[in-house]
Amino acid sequence: MPTQASGPAQAESPAKAGIPTQASAPAQADGAAQADAAAQADSATQDQGPAQADSPAEAGDGSGGDGGSGDRPAGAGGGAAKRKRTLRIVRWTALGVSVAVLAAAGVGYFYYEHLNDNIRKGALNLGDKQLDRPVANAEGQRPVNILLLGSDSRATKENQDLGGARDDADRPPLADVQMLVHVSADRSNMSVISVPRDTRVTIPKCTDPDSGKVYKETTSQIINTSLVNGGPGCTVASWEELTGIPIDHFMMIDFSGVVNMADAVGGVPVCVDANVYDDKSGLRLPKGTHTVKGQQALQWLRTRHGFEDGSDIGRTHAQHLYMNSMVRQLKAGTKLSDPAQLTGLAEAATKALTVDKDLGSVKKLYDLADDIKRVPSGRITMTTMPWVADPQDPDAHVIPKPGDADRLFSLVRNDIALDGKDKKKDEGGATGTAPASAKANIPVTVFNGTGTVVLPPATGRGADIAALLVKQGFAKAVSDSTPRAQADTTITYPRAALRSDALTVAKSLGLPETAVRLSPEVQQITLVVGGDWREGAVYPNGDGGDTGAPAPDTSASASASPDAKNGARKPGDNKAPESADPLNGDDKSACMKVNSLNRW
Repeated sequence: MPTQASGPAQAESPAKAGIPTQASAPAQADGAAQADAAAQADSATQDQGPAQADSPAEAGDGSGGDGGSGDRPAGAGGGAAKRKRTLRIVRWTALGVSVAVLAAAGVGYFYYEHLNDNIRKGALNLGDKQLDRPVANAEGQRPVNILLLGSDSRATKENQDLGGARDDADRPPLADVQMLVHVSADRSNMSVISVPRDTRVTIPKCTDPDSGKVYKETTSQIINTSLVNGGPGCTVASWEELTGIPIDHFMMIDFSGVVNMADAVGGVPVCVDANVYDDKSGLRLPKGTHTVKGQQALQWLRTRHGFEDGSDIGRTHAQHLYMNSMVRQLKAGTKLSDPAQLTGLAEAATKALTVDKDLGSVKKLYDLADDIKRVPSGRITMTTMPWVADPQDPDAHVIPKPGDADRLFSLVRNDIALDGKDKKKDEGGATGTAPASAKANIPVTVFNGTGTVVLPPATGRGADIAALLVKQGFAKAVSDSTPRAQADTTITYPRAALRSDALTVAKSLGLPETAVRLSPEVQQITLVVGGDWREGAVYPNGDGGDTGAPAPDTSASASASPDAKNGARKPGDNKAPESADPLNGDDKSACMKVNSLNRW
């Protein structure tokens, strides 16, 4: 880990670099002021990123008060306040980056620009197509979806020492840990979905942005190999194809980053129900609760054979236990209080981190962390994608479980908490439908959003559904050819007074009420025909609507698209299926079951 003495070449002195020294209080105040100013400069030039970067948080505590001001003397209390604020920023930035096992360390605004330069950046999506971002809710808020990746890279000596397999130093890294973190639009809850690394999926066509090499689409590979096809952006494209969930950001970290974070928080409490020894990872623990840190934390996160049935599924459960425990540690206040420790930690952490370009600064990471910290730990739900053995290779690979997997994905797509504790959203409008005579005066714009990451749009779907609505009496229904791409068919309306009209459109098509949403982003009632309705006049997961046709067969063999394989969410499905093994963030009783073959 770098020391202060070996700081960046461009930092002419600790004070200029913003590095606090324990011997000089004024230097700390000056460093904080310079860091605040740098943060504001960065905000002015780089703040073109995602919605969460537009929060009122500035380089300081978000109040817009004295951040960046160098006029207040340290002796007047400003230096102490700034130091306190800096440590708070450090702690919550750590939470934002460590919200999963892939956590990087807490980074404050010490030698700000240098740390920004440390962070490696990559393209968000390397596929030819990507899904549309979700529209804002009634309050103008959007959910945030972050794909967290753990790389098994041995490219550095430190990673070779930690991960072994020095012969693999030149091998392209695999993404052996993959988790999607969904932060709800209102920031009241957070959902995490792990996909086992041995899941066989469709990996879309991806183009390496550096070499220009094109990797063809494949359905025969497992998801951890997607990282080889040009980088994290191909893994993002694979997740969008698998889940139908649009990804806003990715974060990727290597072995050393995990070790540094575990050390930074003073260790993470974990539990095993028996003595465990896994000679593959090196983990050896007696029965009970232990605080793991450093290399032992990495061993815990990499252990596969030692837990449950010895498969990758047990490893994901162990990672969930670790994540929940780490989040609780950070929320309770950690040992991230030593300026010297923080400086070296920030250096090591930012060097270990790769993110998408829109997240590539300390301020953007802090803004994201500021969103995440608002979620109570009791509203965090960890899950594993429901799975079954892969018929093509049942001993080695798994595939998504029909029904349950897409039901889980659908909850996240629709921003519904996996714990089932969401309050019914009050849209502020009528719950009934408009009179049949009113249909002729209801304007509706229809978009074709049936394209997926690998499938082209179903030809003419927007025009077909608009014509169907006209036939049903909606004389003002028209289609718009602007390309869209989303998994679920939705109806949005711009103000509460139009809710009954929107419900009338939904009822005519057999769409459930859950597909109808208030959003200030649309100008009038807007219908987007999603990937779950690629053909036919009857919505495949509805009640038949007013078309006069019988209710459809919704079995897997009869479903209209790969996105609707008997798994679309039905009314009343408002929590994760039990097959997803949900774990609540406040569950301190969780304890890993040790594989009987790995006990001592």
